[in-house]
Amino acid sequence: MSTLIAAVLVFATLFMIGGIIKKAIQFSKTPAPLKIPVTPAPKSTGGVVVRMAKEVILFSALFRASKWTWLFGWLFHVSLALAFVRHLRYIIDPEGMFGFLMPVISLWIVQLAGQYAAFGMLIGLGGLLARRFLVARVRYISAPSDYLMLVLIMAIAFSGFLMSFVSGFSVDIVQVKLFMLGILSFNLQDLPEDTVLIAHLVLVAILGLVLPISKLLHIPGVFFAPTRNQVDNPREKRHIADWAKPLDETRENYPELVASREPKAEEA
Repeated sequence: MSTLIAAVLVFATLFMIGGIIKKAIQFSKTPAPLKIPVTPAPKSTGGVVVRMAKEVILFSALFRASKWTWLFGWLFHVSLALAFVRHLRYIIDPEGMFGFLMPVISLWIVQLAGQYAAFGMLIGLGGLLARRFLVARVRYISAPSDYLMLVLIMAIAFSGFLMSFVSGFSVDIVQVKLFMLGILSFNLQDLPEDTVLIAHLVLVAILGLVLPISKLLHIPGVFFAPTRNQVDNPREKRHIADWAKPLDETRENYPELVASREPKAEEA
């Protein structure tokens, strides 16, 4: 069982990382021929950095659009981030390359906040799921996959909640860490034979497989959104996409050639 779970986790992790990188490359190559920042927009690169930070950390646009959606969405994402940081202790060897991070990850406030993040995730996801049922316009555009993704992440959070707060479902975290470090060091150790733990890991693997091919993959997309990452300086600097530069240079250097290929008025 340990070997099978390890293989599933490795495959899901590599698939997820590869999918995110592929999608980021696809986003980076998508043409942005127009200057379309949502105004009021920053007029300097520093302002764009601040704006992106507000979007990524505070969800400022969502806050302006819908306070309730922002509340549940922000609560879920912050709780997810805390849980992620807390779980780093299972894959970082104190004597390894990233051992210097262990004192930070082991801070009691990080561990405590990460442990109780399960409550935040369940509340946030519950609100987002209820929104899909209760708001008519959202229910109209919701596909079955939208509900299943929320249920999947809720199942992951709930299984983690059981192992953290219900005594009958607690697991040997030391052995779990040895198992995870064994995967990274190619020295596989036994995984505790606990049903909830195995279900938790399988659900996480499923999420890793679903993430790159679903709507959940908005992680890199926000950084490539032209409405957010562009400087509002259309008068000061001409905006031209990289793919259009050769055509633009041809127009400037060979105007006669371009004019001869353009349709005449009577032909148009």
